[in-house]
Amino acid sequence: MSTRVRSVIRVEGVVQGVGFRPFVYGLAVRLGLGGLVGNDERGVFIEVEGAPALVAEFTAALRTSPPPLATVERVSARAVPVTGETRFAIARSTEGGTRRALVSPDVATCDDCLREMDDPADRRYGYAFVNCTNCGPRFTIVRDVPYDRPNTTMAGFAMCADCAREYHDPADRRFHAQPVCCPACGPRLRLLGRDGEPLAGDPVEEAVRLLRDGGVLAVKGLGGYHLAALASRESAVAALRARKHRQEKPFAVMVADLAGARSLCEVDEVEERLLTSGARPIVLLHGREEAASRVAPSVAPAVASPASATASTASQGTASSGTSQVAASETSPLAASTGVSGETPAEASGASEGLWLGVMLPYTPLHHLLLRRLGEPVVLTSGNVSDEPIAYRDEDALTRLRGVADAFLVHDRPIHTRTDDSVLRVLRGRELPLRRSRGYAPRPLPLALGLPRPVLACGAELKHTFCVARGTHAFVSHHIGDLENYETFRSFTEGVEHFLRLFDVVPEVVAHDLHPEYMSTKYALALEGADLVGVQHHHAHIASCLADNGVTGPVIGVAFDGLGYGPDATLWGGEFLVADLVSFERAGHLATVPMPGGAAAVRQPWRMAAACLDVAYGGAVPDDLDVVRRNAESWDGVLALGRRGVNAPLTSSAGRLFDAVASVAGVRDVIGYEGQAAIEWEQLADPVEKGHYGHRLTGSSPFVVHGADLVAAIAEDVRAGTETGTVSARFHTTVARIVAEGCARVRETSGLSTVALSGGVFQNALLLVRAAALLEEDGFHVLTHGQVPPNDGGISLGQAAVAAARDNHR
Repeated sequence: MSTRVRSVIRVEGVVQGVGFRPFVYGLAVRLGLGGLVGNDERGVFIEVEGAPALVAEFTAALRTSPPPLATVERVSARAVPVTGETRFAIARSTEGGTRRALVSPDVATCDDCLREMDDPADRRYGYAFVNCTNCGPRFTIVRDVPYDRPNTTMAGFAMCADCAREYHDPADRRFHAQPVCCPACGPRLRLLGRDGEPLAGDPVEEAVRLLRDGGVLAVKGLGGYHLAALASRESAVAALRARKHRQEKPFAVMVADLAGARSLCEVDEVEERLLTSGARPIVLLHGREEAASRVAPSVAPAVASPASATASTASQGTASSGTSQVAASETSPLAASTGVSGETPAEASGASEGLWLGVMLPYTPLHHLLLRRLGEPVVLTSGNVSDEPIAYRDEDALTRLRGVADAFLVHDRPIHTRTDDSVLRVLRGRELPLRRSRGYAPRPLPLALGLPRPVLACGAELKHTFCVARGTHAFVSHHIGDLENYETFRSFTEGVEHFLRLFDVVPEVVAHDLHPEYMSTKYALALEGADLVGVQHHHAHIASCLADNGVTGPVIGVAFDGLGYGPDATLWGGEFLVADLVSFERAGHLATVPMPGGAAAVRQPWRMAAACLDVAYGGAVPDDLDVVRRNAESWDGVLALGRRGVNAPLTSSAGRLFDAVASVAGVRDVIGYEGQAAIEWEQLADPVEKGHYGHRLTGSSPFVVHGADLVAAIAEDVRAGTETGTVSARFHTTVARIVAEGCARVRETSGLSTVALSGGVFQNALLLVRAAALLEEDGFHVLTHGQVPPNDGGISLGQAAVAAARDNHR
């Protein structure tokens, strides 16, 4: 029996750019094994030779003890003849064949690198680009695979002798770290004036001085430019708002460390884990009372009071896709009749009162340098104006942000892929993504059903992502934005080309939304050489939730959002479905009402209030309602539009009902960004209030929820002078009860006991917590999102899952 064996091993997963080859090298040397390790288009290949027990130990460690940033999906091994090799080496990367390697997301600066940056004796002291195999840029600098320096935007920086020595030293932390660099050979900072002229002095010190003086600074980050201002300086934040044309949507705040986050907000264990993770997302946190004295009022404008919501002029449109608080799409819900009754179970309570702040920690060395020297939080928002995508190319940033920033803190490392910050919140002890982007994309998501053919899913229109899928992997893109903007649409098409190249996919199936006017749908229909699969918007929402949870259904799906194209030519959005990944049936829905003015009714919630009140009161709306008085000049004309059905499409949208209720309650007649009325309405809810309104669900197959009744009930409460917070709490509880009752009805006919909750409405914490509690109390198993957003940012995953299931059932 031979005393030596040799194995050829293949490791697949996220194993490039995460220190996997150095880990393999170190493991082999420690065990005294010979052989080699290298990268190729599929992942990592290994040949290892030695004593059988040691080779077995080596192989097991690949699965059980990989580097912290690696995701090992598959390890396969086969025996080959021994060669007598005793030394272990790292082989050159190879190319050719179908690419199967997975690309790592960008990773926040590790503690080891921060210690070097803080050490005056270290050659990287104060260096803004320190990184190693365990941290630093990945996805945003990758041009191609395998992940080697020539295939990244670091290709133009020749390593100095010291960096080269570290790169080639198997005992060094930077062994084969592709972005390795130092002040002698790597990227360098510069501070430029508004017109692009170089400014004298240390770039970081001068940038800090500008911020302390109340200026607005453009900072080149990992995936694009940010705009920064002191969070405590009202004049600076107000100036940033005015220049950026973002009057009301909350800004995110970057703090130096976890202690800084805790000084502003409540932070639980799950939120702490997210804040300090390598992804470093923006996390929505419940602000402490003292936060109001630590951040300027303009950081997160106060919840609108009835007195502040009197404007009935046209709004400035939806907000930009910048780094912000809630990326809440088309939030919240549903039906009732008049009167208040009963109390909710204690388990169905759940508060979302008070100020919520989007908070993040530094994730690049430059952020750490700025925040430490400033000694206080900064607003950090996307470098764009209005609805434009984030600027990421230097010349473009200098042109587009010249009227916004007072100076530019730039560097000479190119960004290959524009990537916004990710946004998450924690509900029911679980993370809920609101925007999945930097730090998460393009990490693959598993598909329960493998794909017979590769798929491109083109996503929706707002909060757009696309998805490239092959085998059992779904690669959901970074957040693209709203495709109504041409530059954003171009980012979508360029992003698709990049993903298809990175993952070596030629799509044979293209999935798309049914809405004929979506730019993503038009893009799909213009493609040639692939089979087209149309997926209804709300089916895609439920399929996304199923894929997110690794199940195939069937389930009861509750899809509540703003708008989606329905097969009956109405605009859906308040749906109860019986669905699996292949198909769906509509089991119930919110009663349809007209949207007077079409898209104008989205921007001006009072129009939805008028339509719903007109239905609720049979055409005799009480003229003492404040919403009627505030909009008296246009009220009759808008009612006429709805009654005649002229430019007034019918909708069953829960989000539009939510808008109507917020307007009736005096919270918001006109919005400045998408979901604004819903966000403010949720924040106003009194957590102590346990009452709810009566409600009607009539008919069957499908049943109908009479939403206009709920509008009338709220109108009567408002006329009676009931506190707005009380009305909001009763509304949310009623909607939660309707969700539970609707699902109970569907269970009676379908026998199903699993419920999937999806759509932008379910970003509403108060609704989601209360609805899930009521459902679970009634014996349902509840599925919610944890890996992709419930909003339209998750649609592309649902489309891919449906396409895969239908392809499997051909």
